[in-house]
Amino acid sequence: MAFPQSFLDEIRARVSLSQLVGRRVQLKQKGRGDWWGNSPFTNEKTPSFHVVDDKGFYHCFSTGEHGDHFSWLMQVEGQSFPEAVEILAGLAGLEVPKSSPEERQREERRKDLGDVIAFARDWYTRQLESPAGKEARTYLQGRGLEAMTIEAFQLGFAPDDKDALATAAKEQGIEMAQLLEAGLYRAPDDGRAPYPLFRNRIMFPINDRRGRPIAFGGRFMGDAKAIGVGKYINSPETPLFDKSRTLYNVQKSRAAAGKGHPLIVSEGYMDIIALSEAGFEAAVAPLGTAVTEHHLHMLWRIAPEPIIALDGDTAGLRAAMRTIDLALPLVAMHG
Repeated sequence: MAFPQSFLDEIRARVSLSQLVGRRVQLKQKGRGDWWGNSPFTNEKTPSFHVVDDKGFYHCFSTGEHGDHFSWLMQVEGQSFPEAVEILAGLAGLEVPKSSPEERQREERRKDLGDVIAFARDWYTRQLESPAGKEARTYLQGRGLEAMTIEAFQLGFAPDDKDALATAAKEQGIEMAQLLEAGLYRAPDDGRAPYPLFRNRIMFPINDRRGRPIAFGGRFMGDAKAIGVGKYINSPETPLFDKSRTLYNVQKSRAAAGKGHPLIVSEGYMDIIALSEAGFEAAVAPLGTAVTEHHLHMLWRIAPEPIIALDGDTAGLRAAMRTIDLALPLVAMHG
């Protein structure tokens, strides 16, 4: 949505840019409203990063990066513009202007679906700890995952039961129509009863950039080829989930990259989790699709030089070449 200019100006007036930047960069005052520090965009040792409170801008003489409160959150923390406005409005003690009735309706719908996904995530987590999740727990332990990692990534298990999730959801006032819209159940075209998309699968919650659950990936625990199903499947696209604009583990990676960790793009849930356990905490993966232009913009907002580390097989090499072809025209835009 478009925000009134007067509202944006009021945010700038109420929030000190030096204090906002100072949460990530150690600044020293050289004059009234004049601050200097080492560039957050390079590994320099001589301060070349300038913040001017009175005029509400920052400038990096090393890289040429220049902006205000909103662009700081977008460049350094990877926030979208509406997310930056919401965060800064909270710091300023202001209420974000109301959107149109249609936009409010869409947002309420998204919020309701988010609650459904969050319920399912918590339910799947409990199933992993149940007797039904024994095989899944054994698999994860065999892959070297520690208990704290399983908890940190909120892994779960979808049992081989077509009614269990729907029954648990109904007890919480969640109807089948909501489970269908959230992509957790499917309705056959021939009029038969809906069935769960995920059965007998280890569940990997997929979060948005703010850490809110929006979808799932699931690894089948049986012989996928024998029964003609995919070993890994993702939620279908929903009002919450657009795979071309979503990266697995993006929220954790954004925070880690802000602390200096290299941003790595790899493939697959287990690869990302293994990288995290090995100390590479800023690792993300596309979700059942090639790296898209939207993904590249997201990556460059998180870190200036993301590392593409795809599989070394023929498919991985082809994907890497496609990514290069897609990235080259965009390089000038991101410096």
